[in-house]
Amino acid sequence: MDSFIPQTSLFIGIIPALVVLYIGLKGYEDFYKDKLIYLTFITGIIIGVASAAIELFTQDIGLVYIVLFPILEQLFKTIILNMGRFQEKQETTVYGFSLGLGFGSVFTPVAIYFGNFQDLFSMIAAMIGSFGITLFHAATGILIGYGVYVNKLAKYLTFSILLHFVITTVIGVTNLLSIGYLQITLLIYGLLIFWYALKRVMSRILTEGQRRKRTKKDIEIKSK
Repeated sequence: MDSFIPQTSLFIGIIPALVVLYIGLKGYEDFYKDKLIYLTFITGIIIGVASAAIELFTQDIGLVYIVLFPILEQLFKTIILNMGRFQEKQETTVYGFSLGLGFGSVFTPVAIYFGNFQDLFSMIAAMIGSFGITLFHAATGILIGYGVYVNKLAKYLTFSILLHFVITTVIGVTNLLSIGYLQITLLIYGLLIFWYALKRVMSRILTEGQRRKRTKKDIEIKSK
């Protein structure tokens, strides 16, 4: 298993997240800088490792983690996205996407390395569920980033935390009852939340950007 960890860390964690990032950014080329996209992705990995380490060292706190860890993980992302350079800017929504993907990519190798699997199927289920968690963190990164942009951070942060309770509850039930296949449901949940955040929230900056361009053109025409 130890020799398998580097490969899983690369191919099952970070690489799929980069693929999702590449696909998700199509159409948003005017709303980000490549340097900042990769910087926020790497920053997401760093804070994801820090968050995972805290959770591993405090995993004996019992059911309290169902409430505590969603708050902790979403606050980690909020601290980065609420920095002065990102406040009230459209592109913060996109950077929240890359930050969340980097953050979530950490949890697949962590789940594999520290998982107590009964058989191969339970390990595969954990890997599938972990990818759902990666998508979920990408989604909440979008929500928090959008909240920073529209100056409604408290609303979107609270929404992200509430959505996160579902993740920790499923994991808690899985660990308590030793029903590993339940983690597959995390993929379905992650996909649904990710679709909502990408198509219903991040897409708003496209229409708002087009509206701003039209307004700018109207002003230029009137000034001539």
